[in-house]
Amino acid sequence: MQTFAVEVRIVKTQLIMTKKIIISSILFIFFGTKSPAQVEKNSELYKTILSKDSLLFDIGFNHCNITQFENLLSDKFEFFHDKDSISYKKEFLYNLKNGLCKSPTTYQSRRELVSESTEIYPLYKSKVLYGAIQTGNHKFYETIAGNKETFASSAKFTHVWLLENGIWKLTKSLSYDHQDNNSTNYQSSIFDSDIEIEKWLIENKVPTLGIGVIKDGKLQQVKVFGEIKKGISAPYNTIFNVASLTKPITAMVTLKLVSLGKWNLDEPIYKYWTDPDVSKDKNSKTLTTRHILSHQTGFTNWRGNNKDGKLHFEFEPGTKYQYSGEGFEYLRKALEAKFHKSLNELASELIFEPLQMTDTKYFWDNKTETSRFALGYNDKGIAYETEKNKTSNGADNLLTTVEDYGKFLTSVMNSDGLSDKVFNEMIKNHVETKNGKYFGLGFELYDFGKGEYAISHGGSDKGCQTIVFIFPKTKQGLIIFTNVDDGYKVFEKILKHYLGEYGNKIFEIETK
Repeated sequence: MQTFAVEVRIVKTQLIMTKKIIISSILFIFFGTKSPAQVEKNSELYKTILSKDSLLFDIGFNHCNITQFENLLSDKFEFFHDKDSISYKKEFLYNLKNGLCKSPTTYQSRRELVSESTEIYPLYKSKVLYGAIQTGNHKFYETIAGNKETFASSAKFTHVWLLENGIWKLTKSLSYDHQDNNSTNYQSSIFDSDIEIEKWLIENKVPTLGIGVIKDGKLQQVKVFGEIKKGISAPYNTIFNVASLTKPITAMVTLKLVSLGKWNLDEPIYKYWTDPDVSKDKNSKTLTTRHILSHQTGFTNWRGNNKDGKLHFEFEPGTKYQYSGEGFEYLRKALEAKFHKSLNELASELIFEPLQMTDTKYFWDNKTETSRFALGYNDKGIAYETEKNKTSNGADNLLTTVEDYGKFLTSVMNSDGLSDKVFNEMIKNHVETKNGKYFGLGFELYDFGKGEYAISHGGSDKGCQTIVFIFPKTKQGLIIFTNVDDGYKVFEKILKHYLGEYGNKIFEIETK
């Protein structure tokens, strides 16, 4: 709760505690046992708590009316902040008077509740109401020396209100997950409600949406919304065709083999395989895995796009960028020729089985559960006929779930199975694709400056739009799967909600 954070920044003499200890301990006390469901917004309890919230902030905080705090805070009031400290009523009021509210003409803060995020849970003892828990998000704005008001920060909060002699008092307050950006996380209500997300998808004509959220280096949330086909709700473990998100899997198989000393990034590919279409071209003798993984092969995306339907080198490998699925197919055939195993077998040994990615494979077989597959749709809502490829393609058509791909991305983030040298090569800016965006080895890289970056890749086919991001330094990530031609239209809102300022930076780079 930034209201209290301001005064804490001024007076930092209180006891410092870590976020995990504070939040986990308090939430266990309040939510450790099953409590009644949240009350309806038209209920008397909801209206009562919101009125107390308004008195405390709209009148008390926003206008530095200290009396409201004196009246509404319990004598037992405790405040827990995730970055600064614990404080109690007496010291809190002192700091408020002599800090935040000392000179409103010099500095003034305003709190704005994200009302649609508010939830109220009643507390009962022997069926008698004795208190309520209020949770939600809010934003803070500041005015300095009479200048224009500007955004300051956002945060989540939890309040515990108790009835003391029949009067509502704020007894405990938790302030956490502070953000210094005005992200959609605190503006949009749809992500606070699965029902609202479903409505949003219908409005945008997106049949199925899968979201995976990575925090602290672990996949912490998987949600799938919509229908996999008309009238059938999409299950948690919906199987998606993720199009070019196949390429990072192929790349990681290769990089693991490089780390094991079984493959060489800069060894010419022709030693293991040469495509008949380019066997007489001298460029086939210099083509390497590094060229392929960084999309500098000289190949077009697919040979079928050429007038003669054959593969050609359009420029010397390694001289410039040109996205190519053919390059990854070329690599697949070379790997299979050397190791005498299919790409799916290699991936199973190095990735799928170790990570328990039980729903992931390069092709359709008798074990593929068609009942869980999300059909692909065009932008008119008409389903495409599903093409069930029976062999691996190094660049396309991977079948997977949000959970499985999340396991893969966390493994990549933590550089599992990669030597430090190979990981550094993977995240190196090998070739610029646009200002601020590059290809590394198998992944795209967003360069935010000052050493900050994101690893990313997307997928786009008929009835498929997918994209993923991971941030190795902050150990966070995001997975977005859709099954419609124009599924990309929901990306921005999701990115900005879950990634905040990083989401804004990504769209700044994309729209330059």
